Order: sequence, then structure tokens, then C-alpha cells
Amino acid sequence: MPAPTLPSENPAASVASSSGYAIEFDNVSIAFDEKVVLDGISFQLHHGETKAVFGVAGSGKSTLLKLAIGLLRPDSGRIFVLGEEITHMSERKLFELRRRVGIVFQESALFDSLKVYENVAFRLMEEGISAQEIEARVREVLRFVELEQTYDMRPSELSGGMRRRVAIARAIVTEPEVLLYDSPTGGLDPVTSNTIVELIMKQRDVYKTSALMVTHRLQDAFTMATHEFDKATNQMMALPKGQRGNVPMSFLILKDGKVIFDGDAQQLASSRDDYIREYIS
Repeated sequence: MPAPTLPSENPAASVASSSGYAIEFDNVSIAFDEKVVLDGISFQLHHGETKAVFGVAGSGKSTLLKLAIGLLRPDSGRIFVLGEEITHMSERKLFELRRRVGIVFQESALFDSLKVYENVAFRLMEEGISAQEIEARVREVLRFVELEQTYDMRPSELSGGMRRRVAIARAIVTEPEVLLYDSPTGGLDPVTSNTIVELIMKQRDVYKTSALMVTHRLQDAFTMATHEFDKATNQMMALPKGQRGNVPMSFLILKDGKVIFDGDAQQLASSRDDYIREYIS
């Protein structure tokens, strides 16, 4: 069965991708109660790239995402999102920029009192889009995550994996240029986790959406690095050994508030750093 299609891509994407990065951190530091969480970190997320972020508990992974969306302000350094510096951006301008960014929260963060349709449509309703267009777009993204049958259901009627897929549908319904995933497979069983990874891969390979993915599961990111989504079969396929996919996939590892690795899967696998070798073993 061919892969379902989403509405036309956001025209702003082609403008933003002509220069700069999707996300850039430049010597960013932040501390809480004198405890340094991130200490002068710098990295870039290229347009169309997916970067998986790793680190032990408390290493600042989720803090990094909150900084990237302007929910936290750094103590020092600069942050750029889609070519715009957000370090000191006003809340009004941040609100406008967030329209171009989709977020998948760790626990899905669906509204229990709303039906699936209302959860997915929430941001569209805020923007005054016509009811007819909203319904068409919601059905399209639910079809994309293969959950159109849940349209009139409530989150309490869904499994954990289904709720996570609805959260992804909600994140992509506005056709974002960047996606932020906060532990998208956290707390899920291996089979369900694989379904979520395949869905993230589908979004990556079909729509080339830039993505920053915080995760504690190395196997998820390695699967994404060694597979690609085949639109013809509507499933992920293993790449020939040593071959990279058409869409860039990279790894970022944090330790003691610093970036200790930023590169692709082959570079990670061949690292001679003792800590990294132990971490990925």
C-alpha cells in the first residue's frame, strides 16, 4: 500500500532552508540552583537532518529541548532556530516561531477531556482555520500515523503506543519545519517502540523534516541510522551494510554538561573514547 500523503508542505520551508541551520547552539550554558546543567555547548542541526541526543539521566537532554523552543533562556550563549536568534526573543515572536516547530512530549501530553480529533486539531483551531480544512488535515495526519479509526475516541480508550502516535499526528498537523521529540519511545514495549521509530523514520524520509530527538534508547537511533522508509512498501527497510541513507542522521552525546560526541553512526561505532565505547556497548 503506498504511503499516505500530507497536505502541501509549508512554503516557508524552502525559504528557511536556503541558508543557515534548522537549529544552532553557540556556546550555550545554563545552571539551576548553582548546578551547571549545560556548560558551553555548541552544535548545529542541518536542514533535513535528524539528530539523536543521548546522555545519562540529568545530563541536560530535556533542558536542551526546552531551550530550543524558548521555554528556558540560557545564562550565556546564543540559540538560533530556523535562522532566527531566540536567545532574547519576545514571547510574542516566540509564539509565532513555535508555529513552525512541532513537539512530541515524553508522555504524549494529550488532553484527556478532548477527543482525538480535538487533540490533533487544537493548534489549528487556535489559528482560526475553517472547520472543513481542519477536518481534512486532521484526517490526513491520522491516516499518516495509521490511526484514522480513532478520530472520535478519547485518549483513555487508547493504548500507550496509540497515544504516542496521536501525539505525533498533533505535532505534524501544522506542517512544521522542525520536530522536537522528547523520549518518544520511553515507557513503551519493544514492539510498540519499533512502531514509533518506523513512524519517525517515515516523517524523516518522506518529508525531510529536520528533527532533534532526545532518547535513552541507543537501539532506536541505530535502527534509524541503518534503515530507511520505503514509500513503495510503506515500511522501513534495512540499508546495505555501510551505506548511509539519503537523509542525514547523526548522534550527539552529552556528559557533565558538555558535548563529547557529535557525528554519524559509523564515527560513533569507531570511536576510541573509553566512555563512549562503554556507553554504546
